[in-house]
Amino acid sequence: MRLLVLRPLSGKPVDRRDVYRMVARIAKTAGIPRHISPHSLRHAAITNAPDTGVPLRDAQILARHADPRTTEHYDRARGNLDRHGVHFPTAYVAGV
Repeated sequence: MRLLVLRPLSGKPVDRRDVYRMVARIAKTAGIPRHISPHSLRHAAITNAPDTGVPLRDAQILARHADPRTTEHYDRARGNLDRHGVHFPTAYVAGV
């Protein structure tokens, strides 16, 4: 495991509480009124990945989910008929 961030004064690696405090401080400085945590950033990244065209398999790897069904829960547009599997062959036949 590589150490990415060290505490500036002690040189010791940051722990999860340090990261939580950093994210909260950055959100407060940015004027974000909502509670932001490292988990909410993770959730946002996984939720937005499929919306930006990232394949679901890549989002699964990003999230480190063993089961793709877990990652599918984050796909907000899964009810969108344009993304349904039938849409692609139908659009092809229709010449869209």
